[in-house]
This record gives sequence, structure tokens and C-alpha cells, in this order.
Amino acid sequence: MSVRHRVASISAVLLGIFLLAPAWGGNLNKSIKIGDGETSGGASTVNGSVTVGSDAVVTGTVSTVNGSVRIGENSRIKDAETVNGSLRVSDGVQSQDLSSVNGAIQTGTGVTVDGEISVVNGKIKLESGTTVSGEVSNVNGEIKLIGAEIGGSLSTVNGDVLLQDQATIIGDLTVEQPSGWNNSNNSRKPKVVIGPGSRVGGSIILEQEVDLYISTSAEVGSVSGVMSIDDAERFSGKRP
Repeated sequence: MSVRHRVASISAVLLGIFLLAPAWGGNLNKSIKIGDGETSGGASTVNGSVTVGSDAVVTGTVSTVNGSVRIGENSRIKDAETVNGSLRVSDGVQSQDLSSVNGAIQTGTGVTVDGEISVVNGKIKLESGTTVSGEVSNVNGEIKLIGAEIGGSLSTVNGDVLLQDQATIIGDLTVEQPSGWNNSNNSRKPKVVIGPGSRVGGSIILEQEVDLYISTSAEVGSVSGVMSIDDAERFSGKRP
């Protein structure tokens, strides 16, 4: 499934939160906090943030429409979702899917995501020791993996991609061709940097031209699409 199809599905699910607003009553325009060490079946609001403390256990989804989501250290949650807001996940958290429409997603160190990370318009930053079993994708925004491992594939349309500190993508890395509302007059090429010790187990699939930089100590299965491995600029330092 393409990035555009995945994020369209995310948008439909998250915006469906509005239909549930009457059932939430007092939570409609309130921020919600689950305290340190608490157990909860989930938390949802429309206009407010959702905060989960440290060492908490949340067996359901935490979600908001207009607000941020914050997950404290070493907590265990199901899914975390927001439409307009950022999502920050602290060190040692265990979760399933993480998603946002308009907002960045950032993890701390040692985070385990047993699912996917998806954004439409926003950056994705995954710190050292973070593992994602599924796919990581966005349309617009930088994707930075700092010693993180993606078990599936990674894809973007207009975002830069940076792998550093021995980051790993088990599947493919795809930069899709813009189309429709993404096919703007923006002539800037996305930048893809595969840093020292980093690895792409599958292919780097380029449906549009990018500025491609591959470290001499990085491992890449192949480069295909509108560019080849010969079009990459190789570098030997920490960065190009």
C-alpha cells in the first residue's frame, strides 16, 4: 500500500473521532491525564491534550483531534493517535501503532513499537534502540533514524530521510512520486542520507530524483527507479 493510501486511511479513522464526541460528554474540550503507574482502558478527547505518566498501563487507545499526546517513560499502551498535534513517546515505552495527520512523532530511546508509525504532514524522529516491527511513513516532513531499527519498509513523498548511528531498515526505502495535491511547484529535491554503519536490507526505490548520499561503510541492497547506485554520492566521514 502506498504512503498516500495509508495516510488517507489514518485520516479517516482519526477524523471519525468527531462522530464519537457526544459520547465523551465532559471530555470533549478537556485535557486528560493518566497518572504515573495507573492502569487505564484508554483516553480520548477532541480539544485537549492527552498525557500518560511513567510506568502506566493503557489497554486501549489514547487519542485526540486538536492536541498533543505525551507518553511517559516505561509505559505500555495500545495505540496513540492525534489529528492536529504532536506525539512524543518517552524512553522505554511499549506501544502498537502511532499516528498523526498534522504533527510530528518523536520517540525516546529503547522504545518498542509493535506496529506502524504513520504521519501525513510532520517529522518522524526515532532515537537509539527504538524498534518498529512494521512500516514507517509520511508524506511531508523529515524522517530521521538515529540508531533505530525498522522491521518493515520506510516511505515518504516529499520528506528528507536520514539514517545515522547504524540505523537499519530491514525492508525497502521508497521515495514516491508526488501526485495530486502533493504535485506542487516545489522544485527542491528530497535528500536521502545513508550514514556510516547504517543498512537498508531491501532496495532504495526512487520514483523521483533525490540528492542521494551513501556512506562508504553503509550497506544498501540496491538502488532502483529513476536513479541507480552510480548516481549516489559516496562519503567517508560522519556526514556528507
